[in-house]
Amino acid sequence: MLEDRIAQGRGDTPADLVLKGGTVWCLVTDQKIAGDVAICGDTVVGIGAEYAGKREVDVAGRLLVPGFIDTHLHIESSCITPFEFDRCVAPRGVTTAICDPHEIANVAGAAGIRYFLSAAERTVMDIRVNLSSCVPSTHMETAGAELSADDLLALTDHPKVLGLAEFMNYPGVIHRDPGCMEKLRAFAGRHIDGHAPLLSGRDLNAYVAAGIRTEHEATSAAEAREKLTKGLRVLIREGSVSKDLAALAEVLTPLTAPYMCLCTDDRNPLDIAEHGHLDYMIRRLIETGCDPLAVFRAASLSAAEAFGLKDRGQIAPGRRADIVVLEGAAAECRAAMVFCGGVLAEDAAFAAREVVAPVARGSVHLPAVSPGSFRYAGTEAETPVIGIWPGKILTEHIREVVAEVEGDRPPDPARDLARIAVIERHGKIGRISNGFVRGFSLKRGAIGSTVCHDHHNIAVVGVDYADMARAAARLAEIEGGFVVVEGGEVRAELALPVAGLMSLEPFETVHQRLVALRAAARALGVELEEPFLQLAFLALPVIPHLKITDHGLVDVDRFEVIAG
Repeated sequence: MLEDRIAQGRGDTPADLVLKGGTVWCLVTDQKIAGDVAICGDTVVGIGAEYAGKREVDVAGRLLVPGFIDTHLHIESSCITPFEFDRCVAPRGVTTAICDPHEIANVAGAAGIRYFLSAAERTVMDIRVNLSSCVPSTHMETAGAELSADDLLALTDHPKVLGLAEFMNYPGVIHRDPGCMEKLRAFAGRHIDGHAPLLSGRDLNAYVAAGIRTEHEATSAAEAREKLTKGLRVLIREGSVSKDLAALAEVLTPLTAPYMCLCTDDRNPLDIAEHGHLDYMIRRLIETGCDPLAVFRAASLSAAEAFGLKDRGQIAPGRRADIVVLEGAAAECRAAMVFCGGVLAEDAAFAAREVVAPVARGSVHLPAVSPGSFRYAGTEAETPVIGIWPGKILTEHIREVVAEVEGDRPPDPARDLARIAVIERHGKIGRISNGFVRGFSLKRGAIGSTVCHDHHNIAVVGVDYADMARAAARLAEIEGGFVVVEGGEVRAELALPVAGLMSLEPFETVHQRLVALRAAARALGVELEEPFLQLAFLALPVIPHLKITDHGLVDVDRFEVIAG
């Protein structure tokens, strides 16, 4: 193979594949290099010259850029399996995805991660895995599994594993929790992803000193700049809920681009179909005035460098043949053809994959639930309320006076105060916690989900207790997913039977059902663009300021459950 690469690069023998007549954009020198691209197996062996090939593809008049790298995401949040995710986003130019399967790991433990590793060996795009560092994310929730340092070390030799995924328990890091220290020591010298929203000053110094290298939770330009100065690579995130691109665009310049990357974190087929994936981020960043070279570099070469993937990120001899052939101007970022390791991402390639059987079926174990399960008395005159910031996973910690009625403080749609409940569904303790949330604008009915970060219990929001109970029951019947209920009737649903997180349907079908779910939620008064993923993040107790788990309401700033 080595001899073949050299011979084909010199033109002594025909290349396995030649992309004829295009122009390569070098993201190092900003040169536009005319000429063919010769590929041997999965490797580029020649550019800027004329080559003969065993197979030739005409790309005349088109610009070729390196394949895009999503540097942090949870494939489960796309609501589809890794195989459908592959088919969904590879044709849009994503040739590498660096995932953290901690959603399925929180339900199924190491078996969920092994499923992802097995799938990653078979996809057209290159899926790399960072091992889930915080399962569960904190001690203030009940997950379906726990992963120790030893559990993670048993998986480290897999060729698809890069390092340790986002270390969400940042209080555990800065206060030297023994379990956190054990994991950090176990992965010392390997890549360790960060997750430290709003962390600053000496606490940020301490967190980075632990060996953490990247950060995707910056939500303001000032926060991103501080994290860059502390040595972190900052990943600009634009997911279905967490939309930080507009706030961070001003930070991305040709000067900072080598130290910035792009990621989606959590993005579903609805947004992908209507807007795009990394291609959408590239278009938006350029529209905001970012230098196109800086944007494309962050999407590929800078990402490869940040995660130690030295074999990609540039269309150059010796690099992996991850290539996006653009249609039209670069700023439009429309992929005409995408090659993943020299393989064209098309129907034939996807059909040729061996698809492995999913795991974690039948994972929703519903305790006894009735309308009375959602009553909430509270113990103080002022009641804590989770306040939603649309487009953010940060929440407000609001306090409101809610009148008690026959031992209950009921929802008040006129004040946009809905009941939120989390129901433990892993068959462990069956605990139910209740609180208030503002921001859904619900006028009637309920919505429910088993996508509930990161423990993935059942989360239900409603203004009618009977509808909330019906939503929870229906989620158990369909093995998890999303539901909208009004007047005791299920108005729309999406079954996610793989760990209560992923559908077994094609991504096109999932998209259609998400459209129906959004319409049904809006019929109840919901105004949020993505209500189901917004709901999911209300249960994540590592994102300031107020959240809810099956343990109760969590004051994230104080990192403790609120008595009530």
